[in-house]
Amino acid sequence: MAITTHDTETEIQDRAILVSLVTDKIKRTGIDPELSLQELVQLAETAGVEVLDVLRQNKETPDSKWFIGKGKVEELRMAADGLGANTAIFDQELSGAQVRNLEEALDLKIIDRTQLILDIFAGRAKTREGIIQVELAQLSYLLPRLSGHGKNLSRLGGGIGTRGPGESKLETDRRHIRDRITELKRQLDEVVKTRELHRERRRKSGAVQVALVGYTNAGKSTLLKQLTDADVYIENQLFATLDPTSRVLQLPAGKEVVLTDTVGFIQNLPHDLVASFRATLEEVNEANLVLHVVDASSPMREEQMEVVQSILQELGAAGKPQIVLFNKSDICRPEQLQMLPSGPGFLKISAFNPDDLTRITEMIADELAGDTLTFRIPGDRGDLSSLLYRVGEVLEQNVDDNDVLYQVRLNKEDYGKWSYKLSEYVEQE
Repeated sequence: MAITTHDTETEIQDRAILVSLVTDKIKRTGIDPELSLQELVQLAETAGVEVLDVLRQNKETPDSKWFIGKGKVEELRMAADGLGANTAIFDQELSGAQVRNLEEALDLKIIDRTQLILDIFAGRAKTREGIIQVELAQLSYLLPRLSGHGKNLSRLGGGIGTRGPGESKLETDRRHIRDRITELKRQLDEVVKTRELHRERRRKSGAVQVALVGYTNAGKSTLLKQLTDADVYIENQLFATLDPTSRVLQLPAGKEVVLTDTVGFIQNLPHDLVASFRATLEEVNEANLVLHVVDASSPMREEQMEVVQSILQELGAAGKPQIVLFNKSDICRPEQLQMLPSGPGFLKISAFNPDDLTRITEMIADELAGDTLTFRIPGDRGDLSSLLYRVGEVLEQNVDDNDVLYQVRLNKEDYGKWSYKLSEYVEQE
């Protein structure tokens, strides 16, 4: 990315070497370091960085001073000199002291995975809520590391690691940053209250909510656009969507639900970011149904699914009814498709296939629908008859003496609210 400096019109391109340290602890997690490094390349390119090379090291534990071994630091310095790199990006999180030591030894801008992700979010945030959330996450990350980011904050050209709050704010003292964090939290509390009022309004209206969740770049926004004709930003890059977007989706029987797209997840999603975006992510908790969109073509599919389930668990939404949509089936090899689970709760789809979109809406309707029951309603109880149309889909009605028999496919959520009024009228088989 070309960055215009504050002092001159010179534009500096971030040209980086990526660094991955594989420790015994990382090996025990079961995550493939090579796939993680591939993801770091994607993250860097999403941030507009020119990736020149990658450097790997296996080590039992990180070096407390340099993170990588001292010999590897020298190797990195020589590689940077030879390639003309001005930045080193580490695949793991660094301490402030490690950043400072590496900067002094290498004369490079030092960025870690967390800061890179925060930087991408800073470039994506458009709404007031998103901007507040990202700035809060960045400052919370930087505060304990101020002593280790001296050169990063004043280095000519800015670039990754200095977007969002801006250099002038980051160069101020700790007290100023703490004051800013306090003010951002206050502003975010106001936004959260407004969001809660909207949620309460949706609850009272009886709106059924369906949330799209998934790993970043799994195709959630594309699916929202295809299902609802939503005017949303679509791009084949990480974190194309930051702000939740809700649109009305019409199901086959005519019932309408609210479909909400959420921010994509990623492994090692920075804790400060999860904390700052909690109000946004908790939209998932309000959902009656979760659509877990998976990039079926990704070699990291299983790991990505585990990351999503782990974050849902952290948000308290792991127990929600869920449909798994294996997206991008159109670019999968036949053997990839054969390995995917199938059966109730799973669909192999392409967001661009109209037949698949129909199958999705049918499965949503089936999942939201409860059992089909027959109700015997007295002919003079028009209030109960109207209620049946609100809590489900009336499939059939017949007059029997002074009563009307209704066969109804119930909506679980709606019927649950009114079962105390209707349960005594259920016909026993």
